[in-house]
Amino acid sequence: MNAPALLAQPSHQIDLLVEGMTCASCVGRVEKALLKVPGVRSASVNLATEKATVHAQPDVFAPMLKAAIEKAGYAATEVASAKPQKATRLPEWWPVAVSAALTIPLLAPMLFRLIGADWMLAGWAQLALATPVQFWLGWRFYRAGWKAVRAKAGNMDLLVALGTSAAYGLSVYLLLEHAGHGMPHLYFEASAAVITLVLLGKWLETRAKRQTADAIRALDALRPATARVVREGVESELPIERVVLGDWVVVRPGERVAVDGEVTQGRSHVDESLLTGESLPVAKGPGDKVTAGAINAEGLLTVKTTAVGAETTLARIIRMVESAQAAKAPIQRMVDRVSAVFVPVVLAIALATFLSWAAVSGDWSQALINAVAVLVIACPCALGLATPTAIMAGTGVAARHGILIKDAEALEVAHSVTTVVFDKTGTLTEGRPALVAIEAAAGITRDEVLRLSAALQATSDHPLARAVLEKAREEGLPAPRALDAKALPGRGVEATVNGQALALGSTRLLRELGVEAHALLDTAQRFEGQGRTISWLVRRNGDTTTLLGLLAFGDTVKPTAAQAIARLQKLGLKTVMLTGDNLGSAQAVARELGIDEVRAEVLPGDKAAAVQALRAAGEVVAMVGDGINDAPALAAADVGIAMSTGTDVAMEAAGITLMRGDPRLVAGALDVSRRTCSKIKQGLFWAFAYNVLGIPLAAFGMLSPVIAGAAMAFSSVSVVTNSLMLRRWREGHEEER
Repeated sequence: MNAPALLAQPSHQIDLLVEGMTCASCVGRVEKALLKVPGVRSASVNLATEKATVHAQPDVFAPMLKAAIEKAGYAATEVASAKPQKATRLPEWWPVAVSAALTIPLLAPMLFRLIGADWMLAGWAQLALATPVQFWLGWRFYRAGWKAVRAKAGNMDLLVALGTSAAYGLSVYLLLEHAGHGMPHLYFEASAAVITLVLLGKWLETRAKRQTADAIRALDALRPATARVVREGVESELPIERVVLGDWVVVRPGERVAVDGEVTQGRSHVDESLLTGESLPVAKGPGDKVTAGAINAEGLLTVKTTAVGAETTLARIIRMVESAQAAKAPIQRMVDRVSAVFVPVVLAIALATFLSWAAVSGDWSQALINAVAVLVIACPCALGLATPTAIMAGTGVAARHGILIKDAEALEVAHSVTTVVFDKTGTLTEGRPALVAIEAAAGITRDEVLRLSAALQATSDHPLARAVLEKAREEGLPAPRALDAKALPGRGVEATVNGQALALGSTRLLRELGVEAHALLDTAQRFEGQGRTISWLVRRNGDTTTLLGLLAFGDTVKPTAAQAIARLQKLGLKTVMLTGDNLGSAQAVARELGIDEVRAEVLPGDKAAAVQALRAAGEVVAMVGDGINDAPALAAADVGIAMSTGTDVAMEAAGITLMRGDPRLVAGALDVSRRTCSKIKQGLFWAFAYNVLGIPLAAFGMLSPVIAGAAMAFSSVSVVTNSLMLRRWREGHEEER
C-alpha cells in the first residue's frame, strides 16, 4: 500500500503500562520495538509515567504490541485492563534499609580511618555481608541487564550489574588468592555501596515521580461514583454509569455535582476551584451550567444532565492533562538520539580505561576498579527523566490553576512567544454587548428600525443579535418573519422581511454597498468615539440601497483585562488586538487597556492571514480567542489559546485552553511554559554535566566506585526534585523569577 493510502486510513490509540524501564536507553528500545510492529504509525514512551502511547491502524491490537515489548525485554499491560497494585505489608523502602544495614559495616573501616583508627573486617565477614546485597537485593539489575543483552541493547541495569560484579568478583579472587597470606585490600564495600546507593536513588526517584502525577490523582478524585437521580418522581441513588442524558440529578448541600448539566431548580454557590482555578464559589441558579466534580455549597440544586462519563468537562480535562504528560516534547527527541548510543559508548570507554590502566601501571585490580567507576557514574537515568518530569509537574500545576495544555509541543513552543494577539469580543470584553442606542433615518420610526433588525437577527447566535432580540422583547415589539436569511461573514446578515430586501451589518458592509450615511454620519462617529459598535440597517431595491437607521452597541471591558495586558508587557511581550469591529470602537478599548497595536474591521479569514503575516515577520505568535470565527487564527498561530467560555471548535483548534474567561491566565500559561522549559534545560544540563565531568574523572582514577554510585543516584534525584519545584508556581507571580 502506498504512503498516502496508508495515511488516509483511520487510526486508533492504544495506551500501555510498561514495566522494567530504568533509563532513557530503555525508552528508546521500547519505542523502536513498537515501531517495528506493522501498522504502527507512531509510538511515544514516557519514562516518568512508565506509559507507552501508540497510534496504529485499526487492525493493530494491544496483544501484538505487548508481545513486541516483551520481546524487547520488558513487561506491558493495557491501561484499560490494568489492576491496581496490591498493598504489601512491607514498606517500599525495605530493600534500601536492608541493603544499607549490610553495607554500613563494610564502610565502617573507611570511617574509622578518618579518625586515625586502623580496623578492618575479616575478609570472609566482608564476603558474607556483600553477597546478599550483590545477588539478592541487586538481583533486579541482573534480571533487567540480562533482558537488555538478549535484546542486543544496553541500559542502566547492565552498567550497574557489570560494574558491581567486576568489583565483587575481583574481591572474591583476591580473597581466595591471599587466603592464609595476610589481608589484601578488597572492594566488597564498593560493590555493596553502589547497589545501596542506586536502590536509594531509585526509591527517592519513584517517590518524586509519584508527586509529579498529583494533578491527575487530584482530578480523578473529583469523579463522583454515584448520583441522586429523579425518575418518574422517585429519587434514587444510582452508579454514575447508569445516568443518561436528560436525567434530573439532585445535588444536596456539600455534595459533588455528578454530571455536567443545567440547573433547573434551586440556587446555591458552587466551588469549581479544582476545575477552573477560580478561588471563590460561583453563584448558580436556573439556566446556569454546572460541571461534574464541582462542590455544591448551601443550596439544594436540581440539574438536567447534558453530559455524562467520558463526555463531561472533567473527563475531557483529565484526558487533556494525561495527553500532555504522555506526549514527548521536541527537545526530548534530541535526548533520545543521544541515549540510543550512550550505553555502547560507555562500555567502550570502560573497556579502554581498563586496558589503558592495566598496560600503563600493570595493576589489574586498580584498572578494573577505575573501569567500574566509569560504568557506575555513566548511568543515563537523569537524561531520561529531565524532560518528562518537568512536563508532568508543569502541566499539573497549570491544570490546578485552570490552564489546560493540550500537548508537550504547545508547552515547549509557548515559552518562546514574542507577540500575543487577542480577539476583542468575549476575550477582552464580556462578550455580552447591550443595545444602547437606536437612530432612525428620515421617513421611518425608531420602533420600526428595531422590529426589522430583530427580524434579521432572529436566526443568529451572534452576541450582537442576542442584544437586539433582548431589546425587542423588553419593549414588547414582535419581530416579523424573515425569509431567505443569509449570514455575510464578517459583515452582517441579509434577508427578506415583509417583502423588503434588508441587510444589517458593519460599516464595512455599508461601504461595500456604496451607501452614504448622510445625516447619521455625525451620530455614528460620536458613538464610535465612545467605543460603541455600530450596525447599519439598509433596504435594497434593485440597484438602489436606502439607509434606514443605525444601532449602537456597548460591550463592557473585562475587569481583569487591563491587568492581563500589563502582565504580558512585564514579560516583555508585544500585544495586538484583531477585531471585526470598527476602528473607533477598537481604539477606545485599546487605549483603555494599553494594547500596543490595533487592527480593526478584520474579517474572520483575514485574522488568520494577519497572524501568518506576524509570523512571517519573525514573531512567535500566540493567538487568544473564544469564537468559531477565531478557530482559523488559533490554528494559524504558533500557539492557540482558547477561552473555555467560548466554543468547542475554538478549544479544539487551540493548544492551550483557559478554563475560565480571565485573560490574566494568558500570562500565567506563558509563564508556566517558560518555567517548565527552563527546568527541562536545567535538568538536561545537570544530567549531561554529571557524565561529562564524571566519566573522565573516573577514567583517570580520580573517582572511586562508591563516590561514582552516589553521584549517579544524586543526579537522578536532583533532576526530579528540581522539576518538582514547579509545583510551587502561583498564578499572578509571573514577574517573580
